[in-house]
Amino acid sequence: MRILIVEDDAGIARMLREGLEEANYSVVIASDGEEGLRLALDEVFHLILLDLMLPGRDGWSVCEELRARRNRVPVLMLTARDTVKDRVRGLDLGADDYLPKPFDIRELLARVRALLRRDKIHKSRIIRVADLEIDCAQRRVRRAGVDIPLSHREYDLLEALASHDGNVLTREMIQERVWMNEEAIPNTVNVYVGLLRKKVDAGHAVKLIQTVHGVGYSLHCAQTEHLS
Repeated sequence: MRILIVEDDAGIARMLREGLEEANYSVVIASDGEEGLRLALDEVFHLILLDLMLPGRDGWSVCEELRARRNRVPVLMLTARDTVKDRVRGLDLGADDYLPKPFDIRELLARVRALLRRDKIHKSRIIRVADLEIDCAQRRVRRAGVDIPLSHREYDLLEALASHDGNVLTREMIQERVWMNEEAIPNTVNVYVGLLRKKVDAGHAVKLIQTVHGVGYSLHCAQTEHLS
């Protein structure tokens, strides 16, 4: 599998390359944001390790442009800026995970494996719940044949609910496992569920997003179908 490292610190880039190549990954390195974006758009990669503070074009901008062009390769952001605000911004722009510096190469490799597994499972999968259809490969959502535009975070929340076959996801599970941000303000989940309901359930007699009071949320209908 090919991994693109976008990192301007030569020492860190070298350490990453050595660790990944020892784990039998093929590695390409870009030293600035513009080069990283060009490579990500022109070549095929299975994962991108993306530093935030880059010369020319920062990692946030690179990630935002990739998602705007419907490039869905998993992105793991690497940065010394470990504030909640920075993590939330990165995830909202389309990053899949966030690892603060300094980090242990063993943890990085574990996160790489997890993202690659998740991406493999999601590709070519379609989830249907009643008249709701979620195309996981294209990150496209339709209900009753009508496209529903969602933000990156709204989509992640909807897919997670749909993938759990009507089982309840607690607010803590959504923060920690879906958004990879255990320090988010607790009310954030409630806000995004409200936004999602307006887009998915508004105007439909059957409401799919359910609140389990005191526990969390589920997406439920009588029959849920998974197609590969």
